Formats: sequence, C-alpha cells, structure tokens
Amino acid sequence: MTRKGWLLFLAVSVFWGIPYFFIKIAVQELDPAVVVFARALIAAAVLLPMAILGKTLLPMLKHWPIILLFAVIHMVGAFLLISYGEQHVSSSLTSLLISANPLIVALLALGFDKSERVNGPRLVGLLIGLVGLVVLLGFDIGGDGLQWLGAIFILLAATGYAIGAMLLKRPPLVALPRTSVAAAECSITTIVLLPVLLIRLPDHVPSLGVIASLLVLGLICTALALPTFFALIAEVGASRGTVITYVNPAVSVLLGVTLQHDPLSIATIAGFLLIIGGSWLSTTGSIPWLKARKTPELETRGGD
Repeated sequence: MTRKGWLLFLAVSVFWGIPYFFIKIAVQELDPAVVVFARALIAAAVLLPMAILGKTLLPMLKHWPIILLFAVIHMVGAFLLISYGEQHVSSSLTSLLISANPLIVALLALGFDKSERVNGPRLVGLLIGLVGLVVLLGFDIGGDGLQWLGAIFILLAATGYAIGAMLLKRPPLVALPRTSVAAAECSITTIVLLPVLLIRLPDHVPSLGVIASLLVLGLICTALALPTFFALIAEVGASRGTVITYVNPAVSVLLGVTLQHDPLSIATIAGFLLIIGGSWLSTTGSIPWLKARKTPELETRGGD
C-alpha cells in the first residue's frame, strides 16, 4: 500500500460510508428507481462536461460493450438492489451485508483472477474485519416482514460491486480515463432508468430532507466517489480496494453518533478497533508492531 493508496482508501471510505443513511431517507418518500435515477442524473451532470472538455469521451465509444456491461452490473443493478433492499431492512444491516464485498472478491478470484487471491495474513485480516462488523452492528437486523428478501437484494448488490471492481482492473477499463468511465456509467444508468422513471414519478414534491439527500448521493457519493474509487482500484487492486466496505459501516455509525446522537457503546469502540485492525492486515499482510520488532533484529544480524 502506497501513501497515495491510503489517501484514496480513506477518501472513498468516507464517500461511501454515508450513502446508506441518505438512501434510507430518500426511499421513505420516493420509489427506489427514482432515487437511483436522480442520483445518476446529478452525477452525470457534473461528470459529463468534465469528460467532454477533456476530450476523453469519444475515444471510449469503441469499448462501449464492456462499459455497458460494467454500468449495468456496478451501478444500475447494484444501486437498484440496495435502494429496494433498504425499504425492508435497516441501514446498519445494509452496510454489514455490503461488507461481504472483499470476501466475494476473494471467492471470485479463485476461479477468475489469480492475482487477487487472498490467503495467509490478508485472509485473517478480512475475517477479523467481518468480526468487527458483527460486534459493531450486532445481529438486530430490524426491518419489516420482507427483511430476508431485502437482505438477499443487498448481498446481490455486494456481488455486483465485487464483479465491477474486478472488471475495473482489467483491460480495457483499467486504461481508460477514470472520469470518463464514471461519466459513461452514470449516463447509461440515467438512460436505462428513464422509462421506469416515467411510470414511478411521485405525486408530490419531495421534502427538503429528501432533496438534500439526493444532492449528497449524486454529488458526493457518486460524482466525487466514483473517480476516486476507480483510482483506488488502479492503485491497490480489487481485493485491497474493496476493503473500504469494512470501514464504511464504521463511518455510518460515526455519522449516527454525531448527527443523530446515537449512543457510543463499548461494542461500538471494540468494533471500530477490529475493523481498522482487520483492514490494515488485509491490505498490507503484516502486523505493524511485529514488523517493527523484526526490523532491528534483522539489522543486528546483518551487522554481525
């Protein structure tokens, strides 16, 4: 992990740690398809002009089949599944299930990508992070009578994210301009969902809270987050990059504590420590204090 990799990791952890909170607000008044359409439209309005000015959009046309496939899996499908899932389950459970992303990448890598296979200390780190999530969020999944259907939707979304992350590090996507890929992904999502929007429009003007949530989802959680995430995958790989899904729930809890005055319990603190420790181990494959102890010994032996 380079310094750039860690900075990108922290940035994406924040950008994608807050959307579950705002999705939950938005789907209380709007159909999930409308929420995803609005989120993609706002992001496209920001990213498309940037791609056009940079003259990087037209050269991507020859790769349109893979870009279309990527958009359908990584955004259209995943965003819809999360939004529909959050109609039936709590945002805490959503973030917990999405955190299965790195483990799904590891499973997919067994058959499709040898370079992303996780074993040894990094696999232990992934499992520690998952334990931290259980401690942090607990087993109270909340939700209504369709909570298990919602949970399945979220797991399918996590699978879509995992497949998308693996596609990002392979040609031709890895060589394409990140802003242009994000602009194309958001534009495709907008076009695909336009027919659905026409039959799912709300019968009243959404509240200010919902409008603000859509702006946050579009501007920060999509327009800003996508190019940053693409840069992260290019820098550190899919298995390391997707470990952000372990930190995202911690960000969600922190948001609840600071803005909604949720209680900060011992379980919350323990969960934070396990998540951060597991994330470090799964990304670096080493334990800092053990590495620090070994270094002087090696230096001494070298001096002998």
